[in-house]
Amino acid sequence: MNEKLKINFRQKQIIMGKLLGDAHLETTNNKTYRLKFEHSFKQKEYVDWLYEELGDLATSEPKTKQQTVNGKVYQKYWFNTKYSGSFRFYGQQFYAGKKKVVPKLIKRWLTPICLAVWFMDDGSIKSKQCQAKIFNTQAFDKKDVERLQTAILQNFQIETQQREQKEGLQIYVPAKEVEKFRKVIDNHMIDSMRYKLG
Repeated sequence: MNEKLKINFRQKQIIMGKLLGDAHLETTNNKTYRLKFEHSFKQKEYVDWLYEELGDLATSEPKTKQQTVNGKVYQKYWFNTKYSGSFRFYGQQFYAGKKKVVPKLIKRWLTPICLAVWFMDDGSIKSKQCQAKIFNTQAFDKKDVERLQTAILQNFQIETQQREQKEGLQIYVPAKEVEKFRKVIDNHMIDSMRYKLG
């Protein structure tokens, strides 16, 4: 079903942040797409907030399900949007075939809300002893990570570094930049995710 959806500017920023993070798009025909949002049940408050923001685009309210990985059972909390051609733009920008990529024009779309949502999805503190923050960007290649670093620097004057991990590259916000970073995203973080700011 291809329903024409009206996506407002705030919703667009949240969708951009989610696609830099854990959300993914599904399509069967490269014309209509739907967004899938799924988190651990521990992040129920975050998923409820996403639904509050994007619920008019969704098929139904968030639901729980169980997922078994290597014999261990996990509780998941999720919802999907409707299939719509209105999401085709995001499919064209964020995917090369089935691989998720960083859009070439991400600098144009990386707003404080987008950055905050991306951090709520993929951010963490380096350690209890260290002020530094991390974006888990291991799924992106080096060129994509550099593109994100350039956008963060140009849009927010925040310098970042690359941090090599076995699975790929992380973006590292050093301690000296953290206060600046916090000021950009602070108003857009929901209470249950503030632990990521330390």
